[in-house]
Parts: sequence; C-alpha cells; structure tokens
Amino acid sequence: MRPMSLPGRVSSKLFLVKTLAEAGILHPTWPDRIVSAANALIRFGPTPAAGYKASAARYPDEIAVIDERGTATFSEINARSNALAHALSDAGVNEGDNLGLMMRNHRGFVEALVACSKLGCNALFLNTAFSGPQLTEVCRREKPKALLYDEEFAEVLHDAGRRRLRYIAWHEAGGNGPGRSDPTLDELVEAGDRSEVIAPASPGKAIILTSGTTGTPKGASRSQPKSLDPAAALLDRIPLKARERTMVAAPLFHAWGFAHFTIGMGLSSTLVLHRKFDPEVTLSLTAQHECTALVVVPVMLQRILALDDEILQRYDLGDLRVVPVSGSALPGAISERWMDLFGDNLYNLYGSTEVAWATIATPEDLRAAPGTAGRIPRGTVVRVYDDDARHIEAPGETGRIFVGNDLQMEGYTGGGGKDSIDGLMSSGDVGHFDSDGRLFIDGRDDDMIVSGGENVFPQEVEELLQHHDAVEEVAVFGVDDDEFGQRLKAVVVRRKRKTLTEKEVQDHVKQNLAGYKVPRDVAFIAELPRNATGKVLKRELKEGAGS
Repeated sequence: MRPMSLPGRVSSKLFLVKTLAEAGILHPTWPDRIVSAANALIRFGPTPAAGYKASAARYPDEIAVIDERGTATFSEINARSNALAHALSDAGVNEGDNLGLMMRNHRGFVEALVACSKLGCNALFLNTAFSGPQLTEVCRREKPKALLYDEEFAEVLHDAGRRRLRYIAWHEAGGNGPGRSDPTLDELVEAGDRSEVIAPASPGKAIILTSGTTGTPKGASRSQPKSLDPAAALLDRIPLKARERTMVAAPLFHAWGFAHFTIGMGLSSTLVLHRKFDPEVTLSLTAQHECTALVVVPVMLQRILALDDEILQRYDLGDLRVVPVSGSALPGAISERWMDLFGDNLYNLYGSTEVAWATIATPEDLRAAPGTAGRIPRGTVVRVYDDDARHIEAPGETGRIFVGNDLQMEGYTGGGGKDSIDGLMSSGDVGHFDSDGRLFIDGRDDDMIVSGGENVFPQEVEELLQHHDAVEEVAVFGVDDDEFGQRLKAVVVRRKRKTLTEKEVQDHVKQNLAGYKVPRDVAFIAELPRNATGKVLKRELKEGAGS
C-alpha cells in the first residue's frame, strides 16, 4: 500500500479521534488516571499489556472478566498478569520466546496473553481441536519455550510438550488430576512478584495458526498494530461501545475471538466467557449479564437457531445491539432468520487468518443483499484479479480476491506466504463485487471445479440449498468423474422433522441454477464434520465420497 499523503494523514487522525470519541473511549476522567493510562501506552505501545494496565488505571474496581469461576476486576487481571510474567521469567521464559497457549475461553487465557505481552513473548495460539500429531508438528516447527494448557488437553499434548516447560491453566476446582505433575497457573501467580514489569525492547507477536483443514496448520505471524487506526476502522462499521459487556462465544485462540479480545481491551469491555459453547447457555449468559454484544462464528448462529422456538423465546436479549460474526461463510438464510428473530443487529466480517479483515456487512447490507461479505472499511484495499493478474473493475465478474491493510500477516513462521499482486495479499478466495460495491464470495480459489468444460463454484450451490426449508446445513464439493472430469456432490443434514430426497435436492438446484451445477450425487448425514471454529472439514467428506 502506498504511503499516505499529508492531507490523508490529517484526515485519518481526525477520523480516529471522532470514532474513538463516539465509541466512548475518549471521555473525561481523573487527570492522574489519564496520565497512568497514557504512560502505559507510551511504554508498551498498543498491546494487551498496555490495554489492561490502562484499564486498571482508569477503572481499577470495574469487572474485566466474567467466567465460570466468577468475576475478576481490571486491577486483579493487571496484578495477576504481573505475577505470572515475573514467574515465567524466573523459570527461563524470555523476551522473543514463543509461549504456547492451548486453552478454552476463560480468565486464564486473558491473564496468560497479557503476561506474554508484558514479557515481549510471542503468543502461539494452539487450536483446541488439533490432534496430537498436529500439535507435535506445530511445536516442532514453532519451538515454544513453554506451554500453558487446560488440563483436559494433557494427553493430546503429551508428545508436543516433551522437554518444554508446562503449566496447567484450568483444572476442575479442588481437583488434582490423575498423575498431575505440572504446576498450575494459579501456583505461578501465587509465587510471582506482583510489581510492575519492565517494558520489553520489542512488543511480542501473535502467531495464529491456520485451520489445518487442507493440511498441516501454518503459523501466521502478526505484529501488534502500530496505531489505533485499524480499531477505529472496525468501530466505524461495527458500533461497539466502551465499558459495555460482550459475550465472546467465538474461541479466543481463533483470529475472530482474538480480534474481539483486542477490541474489548481498547474499549475496557467486560468480557463474558464460557469454556465450551452451548447454544442455550450462550443465550442465557447473554441475557443474564445484559450483554450488548455477542461475538460468534456462523455455525454458532446456526446451532442457536436450531433450538426449539420455546427456548429461543425464553431469554430476553433486549440489550443486545451488536452481533459480530466471522470465521466462515454466512448463508443468507441464516442472517435473515437471525435478524427476523432478534432484530437487525448482525454484522458480518469477511477476512482470513492471513489478511485479517477485508470487508464488513452491516445489517442494512445483509437485508439488501443476503449472503454478501459487505463493503470495504477505511484503511483497507480489496481488489479482484483475473488469472492474468489484471484488475477486474466490472461488477459481477469473478476473480481472485486480494487484500491490503495494516493487520495482515508478515509471512508464515515456517517460511513462505500467500500470493501477492500490487502489494496486496491473496485471501485464498474468489469473488465479485456488485454494482453497489458489496463483495460476494464465490468460493475458495482452489475449490472451483471444471465439469464438462464449465467452471462451477460449489459455494453458490451451497448458498441456494441453505435456503431450502428442509436443509439444516449442507456442504458441496467436487469429486472425480470419468466422463466430465469432475462433478458436484452435496452432503446434506436434514432439519428436524423434515423429509428430503436426493431427487428433491437436485430438482431444487435445477429450478434455480444452470443444469451443470446440479449435484449428481447427494448424501444425507446427521452432522457435518467441523473444526473448533466451525469450518466444515470437506477433506473428511471427500475422503469418504468415493468416485
């Protein structure tokens, strides 16, 4: 991306101040608290360390986290993360080391991440759904000095944790797991010095792993942002406000959950966390704590909407203003049903682990054009290119999507990166813009199949079938075909108390799309295989698809 001109920089700063003021971040407070907060930002930069130090200075006794163990204030999180940072340092964890975090959503994740930031370590987010061999391979490549993990993952981390420092972040209260030998995070905090930590020479990085749906997970290294401009760009489109309560149902180790940890840090939000996602529990906690925001991935919306109507009507979500969703494609049928039930509060962000965000769809966008990925926010560039790397400007023409912003990854930790054109990074998807500047995702750039000489994008067929009133969820993909080269196969989960046949699926597609887009094979299963962030594992479906 080209350097910004002087008028552009001035305009950007004015936009920043205006947006932060509207979000409630800039407001009058005691002078000594302003000085303390500013000092934290100067010393640590816009990092988790500075965010929680500043919130502890401004709102020491306000609640920072609510989880299954109760509440923790900003001053408590700040003091405990100081103690944890000192204890880890005493154990040999130093600035620049990688620290592996394999935890579900609870206060331990927050404390560990803030402590990591205070030390200048790189936080390596380990997916809670990864297998033992995947974790062993990731740790062999990333070489974390220490692992902080929930006790339930002790067995799967057994090989990956060899010859590494290991600490248990969550265990059942009062319990001593069988054969437990690793110290706990609470024991580290109890032994640690709670005095302030000296700021590191360089801020640590976040290493977020790709989903691993197509192979070994890769580490995408991302530095802390150099300014608050990216946060302002997002808050301009998604109207989150300071000092409100946010239910973060999306996994914190996922790019989307981590993004809202970061945003919540800047807003001094109270984060409501629950270790394992349960659709009714999520509704209950959102209502109980009068949350104004609920952060989810699309499959979570789908699971909530699958609840019986009596359950959906049981909980008062009148305070809920904003439901940010990201992580995978959001079918138009899901967005429309959610907003019909709970109001026009849904905001769909499209991006990837590598490029961060690209576009954001507001409720108005989702009503006007269901299935859209939205419009380009300030500070981001999104372009569509053809196979010859020519910029496609005409609406409706599909091409590869490339993105540029201040948050995209620096590269994969194991080497290499995504394709780039004109300084923009490939998102890995193909799509098109409509005449109103809204982006639509047509599929993965490696998902397109050629069937009888015709280009077919499975996602278009998925989106159509998702609107069928007998379809709960569906995955469409290509399989080999002796006659046509490739053909489509649809794997469908029927809705409860609904009937649906292979012919009815095929007829529905034939009535709405071209004949060559009709799946020649249709299978019915009870549930689609998904990873921890809700992405469908099409590789598993293909392995069982046959030919």
